[in-house]
Amino acid sequence: MNNVFAVYGASGCGRSLMPVAVEQLQRLYGDDYDAKQLVFIDDALTVDTKVNGHVAMNYQRFIDLQPVNKSVLIAIANSQVRQQLADKLTNDGIALWHVQSERTLVMDSVCIDSGGALSPFVTLAANVTIGKCFHANLYSYVEHDCIIGDYVTFAPRVSCNGNIHIHDHAYIGAGAVIKQGTPDKPLIIGKGAIVGMGAVVTKDVPAGAVVIGNPARPLNK
Repeated sequence: MNNVFAVYGASGCGRSLMPVAVEQLQRLYGDDYDAKQLVFIDDALTVDTKVNGHVAMNYQRFIDLQPVNKSVLIAIANSQVRQQLADKLTNDGIALWHVQSERTLVMDSVCIDSGGALSPFVTLAANVTIGKCFHANLYSYVEHDCIIGDYVTFAPRVSCNGNIHIHDHAYIGAGAVIKQGTPDKPLIIGKGAIVGMGAVVTKDVPAGAVVIGNPARPLNK
């Protein structure tokens, strides 16, 4: 391979996604896969170290590596930071890397933009459109005819049923269930909204709102 690949972020999110990245490269390159060409990027580092058996380095060291073709998966849970890093990589001419487990199920007419991270046992059903740098954690699913914006995050076991529109930077907590909308009136999760762990969403969530409970209701501050 004349390429080098990286997982940006060596904390919990990155360490969880690194085996998915390894698996993907092994599928792609088979016997030609070289583990030395897959690294972590961690901006806190001043010298190279090892994290779970993989070399970890800072961003400048990664930029200085000799292979011209570089691809990076951003494994940062904070969506605002994810966007900042995506913009930096794009400005530096580095490709956003889409990674998905071989145990991810993707059905018909699914469109996913660059930089996605799909963990094992994620399901994307038919006629789904997903924006840039989407994170879908273990056992989450997106049912038919959903539209998901950029930098959206699903914690584990999110149930996103059909005809739902989720806008940019929304965060859906572990075990949350979002009721199915209809073709003429999709259920909407607004930009930057947060759906709490285990919440059951039965109606639209405004932009920037935080909702919790069953049925989901605004969090009183």
